[in-house]
Amino acid sequence: MADESNYIPEVPRKIVRHTIRGVDYLVSEWGNRDAPLILYLHGWGDTGSTFQFVVDEMKRDWFIVAPDWRGFGGSTCNVSAYWFPDYLADLDQLLALYSPSQAVRLVGHSMGANVAGLYAGVMPDRVRAFVNIEGFGLADAEPNDAPERFRNWIEQGRAPSAFSRYPDYKALAKRIARRAPGMTSKQADFVAREWGEAAQDGIRLRADALHRLPNAVLYRRAEAEACWRCATADVLLVAGGDSDFARATDPGPARGGLQLPFPNSRPLVIDNAGHMLHFEAPRELARAIEDFFAPDLVNPSSTV
Repeated sequence: MADESNYIPEVPRKIVRHTIRGVDYLVSEWGNRDAPLILYLHGWGDTGSTFQFVVDEMKRDWFIVAPDWRGFGGSTCNVSAYWFPDYLADLDQLLALYSPSQAVRLVGHSMGANVAGLYAGVMPDRVRAFVNIEGFGLADAEPNDAPERFRNWIEQGRAPSAFSRYPDYKALAKRIARRAPGMTSKQADFVAREWGEAAQDGIRLRADALHRLPNAVLYRRAEAEACWRCATADVLLVAGGDSDFARATDPGPARGGLQLPFPNSRPLVIDNAGHMLHFEAPRELARAIEDFFAPDLVNPSSTV
């Protein structure tokens, strides 16, 4: 990490709340509602607010909307388990609020990109363009693992293990920086204060411990790819050149030739960055997003 000063956002953020399918959703907004809309979907354990670094690097005027997924950050709900289809249904309701009649531009990272990729195939008329940041699916599951997976889900659900606690924000920031070594200390501190909150025994993560349960349903890559093939949106597949996460699911990023069965897609590898590209390469990621969406803009004031 480089320096010790606090990160000062350049573009002010507005926080709003919406009730979506019984969930109290916290949503971050940047920019003017009259500007073209971008909806950003964060990854597992993250929050929408940490897209701030990329927002600050944007050159055009945008209206950027970033929800905290159910059970992460400031979005709270009362559930006994988290099921992946709920994210798609939540996204559908969120789009009904922000763009009820027009297809949207989506940007997703990791889990958020996997949600967006499925949604783009399930509801192709609702997505006009999609930047997929390291949301390339998982390795296919072995069917014979199903009995043990169900057992683990039942047993661990009896007493879900809590997320780690940290003595202070500095300790959490150090942990974040180890995950994304290309970020500065002021960025890591900013993320720590978005991810964590003060408790009697230190800093706890703002995330429901139920997220730590294994998914009871095995991942079937063929089903995900069937959805991807139905997408009609233009898709930019963005991988970090140093990302082990991307190489674990597809060796393409290391060769600069990531291939996924989206009908209208092209790859982009951003060098010197790992899985958390929005932390380690926000300027390069902002340029990639804007360059990809620019041809789709009718005029600077277009809201769709």
